[in-house]
Amino acid sequence: MRASDADRDRIAHILREALAEGRLDADEHAERIDAVYRAKTMGELEPLVGDLPAAAGGRAPAAAAAAHGQGADWTAGAGGEGEAEKLVAVFSSHTRRGRRRIGPSTRAFALFGSVEIDLTEAVFTQRLTTIQATAVFGSVEVRVPENISLRGSGTGVFGDFDVRALEAPDPEAPLVVVDGYAVFGSIEAKPKRGKRVTDILHDKLRKHLGH
Repeated sequence: MRASDADRDRIAHILREALAEGRLDADEHAERIDAVYRAKTMGELEPLVGDLPAAAGGRAPAAAAAAHGQGADWTAGAGGEGEAEKLVAVFSSHTRRGRRRIGPSTRAFALFGSVEIDLTEAVFTQRLTTIQATAVFGSVEVRVPENISLRGSGTGVFGDFDVRALEAPDPEAPLVVVDGYAVFGSIEAKPKRGKRVTDILHDKLRKHLGH
């Protein structure tokens, strides 16, 4: 059976969770993600997650929280994919920045255009945030605070995919995972110097107290 884009996105999501949980290292994740976007059939996709527990149907939010070493309050609203925020730039530019609540999943698509995602002032309401980026003759740029974790992998076809891995000192700091591919374009994700998340603990405490 031929694989659809939705099928590939589902497999990529399982691999992102496995990377965040430490079930896959960065090299294994990169190798499997590359295979996901080259796969044409379901028979090629399923073996890529056959050894991962999420492939059996996923986990409840509380189980995912425990796997990350967090309480359920910290991951409220982050257990499922939900409706991903979509940022599209076709022969144009699209910028998202400023102080706002960031959802668990974002899809960015640039075709002869540019998408900029600045998370340096964002309020993270869950630990794991995933960004699926596609750049075709365009660019996607992601900027994150210096004191969170940043991971990801992707493919550049006559293009550039550059995610500068970052590990936060705080094991409960937000984790941003960027995946995708660039075709005659560029995808870049890196920390922004001088920008830090300063209210992670305050937000968690307010949720715990119900304020």
